[in-house]
Amino acid sequence: MQTSKPRLWTKDFIIIWQTTFLLALLYFLTMTTITGYVLENFDASQSKAGLAASIFVIGVLTARFITGKYLDIIGRKKLLYIGLVLSFVVSLLFFSIENLNALILIRFVQGLVMGIAISVLQISIMNIIPVDRQGEGISYYSLSLILATAIGPFIGVFIMQMGNMSMIFIVCTFLCFICILLSLFTSIPKVELTSEQREDVKGFQLKNFIDKRALPIAAMAGILAICYSGILSFLASYSMEINLLSAASYFFIVYSVFILMSRPFTGRILDTKGDNIVMFPAFILFIAGLLVLSQAENEITLLIAGALAGLGFGNLQSASQAIAVKRASRHRVGIATSTFWICFDLGMGIGPFLLGSLIPFIGYRNLYVTLAIVVLICTSLYYFLHGKKKSFNKELTPGV
Repeated sequence: MQTSKPRLWTKDFIIIWQTTFLLALLYFLTMTTITGYVLENFDASQSKAGLAASIFVIGVLTARFITGKYLDIIGRKKLLYIGLVLSFVVSLLFFSIENLNALILIRFVQGLVMGIAISVLQISIMNIIPVDRQGEGISYYSLSLILATAIGPFIGVFIMQMGNMSMIFIVCTFLCFICILLSLFTSIPKVELTSEQREDVKGFQLKNFIDKRALPIAAMAGILAICYSGILSFLASYSMEINLLSAASYFFIVYSVFILMSRPFTGRILDTKGDNIVMFPAFILFIAGLLVLSQAENEITLLIAGALAGLGFGNLQSASQAIAVKRASRHRVGIATSTFWICFDLGMGIGPFLLGSLIPFIGYRNLYVTLAIVVLICTSLYYFLHGKKKSFNKELTPGV
């Protein structure tokens, strides 16, 4: 007699998905509009405007270090409420800003408190997803971020065309309020730590902020994030250089569509067939996407590169997160999840700076060829770190 699979789309899963989507939407709404707002209203330099945007990410990274350690000491539900309520309060402060330094400070605090909330959600979802459907669950859950990536910038630009930055602040405040309401209807799993487990996460040693078992895969994901940041940050400039700017506006739409199409299948395959059968093809597809992008001569080629990048990097991100979490002990799942996102966010953050310094010397086309080589090296790195063990979810689950 065949046993039915444990249910994935529970009430708590759906509400956490929705809350994560709204917080991510808020993030991309402001990231795409704050720079122009600063340049226009504060007579600031490009570097200052960039700082006003990127300081938010620094706040999020700070929150990830804090949340992973204190999640189950303070309490998940309590931390979530703290993060969401303070996010609402901080969003109100934007209406009274009179100078740029105050704006930058508030942006950092906004990243910090929102980072606490979203970290709690990203960690808690791992305890809601059934163990034998973890790859599938992470794939579905991470679609909340993918959709926000596609929808957020579009809404932000539309609002700025029809109104002004005050309307953006109103929308962000409203989104924070909706998130607070949603959180009232969800049950965040409470993890009771034994005295031995509390001792394990006690103190200010590095191991209490970074999980060493998850770190190798998380670090590899960070390198892959650097490679993807080369597309995210420089596609517009590259497309202008090769006269394909109109096609570039559809690149990320194609990218998102192919992720949406593939994630449910790849997550299920990861759970039933193992990690390698998803990871190795995804590596190959990402390499192919970078190589096709480097040689793009027309609109079709550019959009094919977007599809390949979505199938490649889009699935590498969710699959590597699932692997990193599986490698951790059960009571350190929160720290392992934080470790993954710290590495991933660092890669996305430092990537544009590192790669931007290379472009004057090698150009855009050679940059994408170089990144394809880096991904090829990551393929070998994955094999030695994890792939040669031929790990399956049933063989390597949290707490094993």
